Amino acid sequence: MKRLFLGALLCIAVACGGSSFDIPEPVGGEEQGGGDEKPDGPVAEGLPDWPLITQGAGTLVADGLDAATYTLITAQGYNQEAPDTSGAHADAPFRHIRQTFDEALKRWVFDFHIHVENDNDRGNPHKTDRQRNEIKTDGHSPASMVAQQGETLVMRWKFRLPEGMRTTSKFCHVHQLKGIDNREGTADVSMPLITFTPRTLSNGGQQFQVIHVPPTEQGGGNLYLARIDLAELLGEWVAVTERVRFDYGGSYSLRIVRISDGRELLRIEDRKLDLWRTGTAGLRPKWGIYRSIGEEGSLKGELRDEIVRFADFEIEKP
Repeated sequence: MKRLFLGALLCIAVACGGSSFDIPEPVGGEEQGGGDEKPDGPVAEGLPDWPLITQGAGTLVADGLDAATYTLITAQGYNQEAPDTSGAHADAPFRHIRQTFDEALKRWVFDFHIHVENDNDRGNPHKTDRQRNEIKTDGHSPASMVAQQGETLVMRWKFRLPEGMRTTSKFCHVHQLKGIDNREGTADVSMPLITFTPRTLSNGGQQFQVIHVPPTEQGGGNLYLARIDLAELLGEWVAVTERVRFDYGGSYSLRIVRISDGRELLRIEDRKLDLWRTGTAGLRPKWGIYRSIGEEGSLKGELRDEIVRFADFEIEKP
């Protein structure tokens, strides 16, 4: 397939040595099929030649059947963690992952909602400092969607952060790579390996950060793999390809391309990192919005209700 993106030389690159990172072809076909009950269409005219995909093994593609969104998620081997019955939602449940037809992509996509009030972390009323609305793979997913030590996962997806998105100096993750605990509950899985984090800086600016957290036995802490101006992403669809070999001395590669103009915003090539966790039953991706609201909600005044859009999830184990 013609690579229109490769001509974009105005990228912000993060190069750390190693072999060249070649973006593989997406899993599935080149266009999404649709039934009579839902709109369907090609990529909007003028967009780069980024392929559409079909529903298949390891993929999750919005199909326009909004009421059955959670059924679709689990049928494709994923799971969800949403605060549908938290706070006032207990009396009037609100489904936090919905489907909408996106006019820019000309296709169905997933809307991930988060509300400043009412929403908490997985319906847990005792966690008053954070909110979570995510999908993930887990111990119930096919083995092809969860990595064991020494294995590689290639993950592809598209997402759009809303215009004017509000952030704080605390965490706000829209993607994580994280471990699955073992039966004994003793694995080193409290912290993620990788996060995509929109954040407010001390000078009031906003960044999009790619962060690695080393294993706890190495002292933890944040290692910033890439930092770019958040404005490059706000209100824009971007396409992501992430390739990870999960191991001590593993490797991490990433490419983020803005769909509207084909500009490569970020590239990390074969970065050598410790990408395993002691005792874990497997490592897997998560997507959505998981943010701090401060102790007892002290940061709520800096935030607003947000909708983060995602489309075309793919997981492949080469």
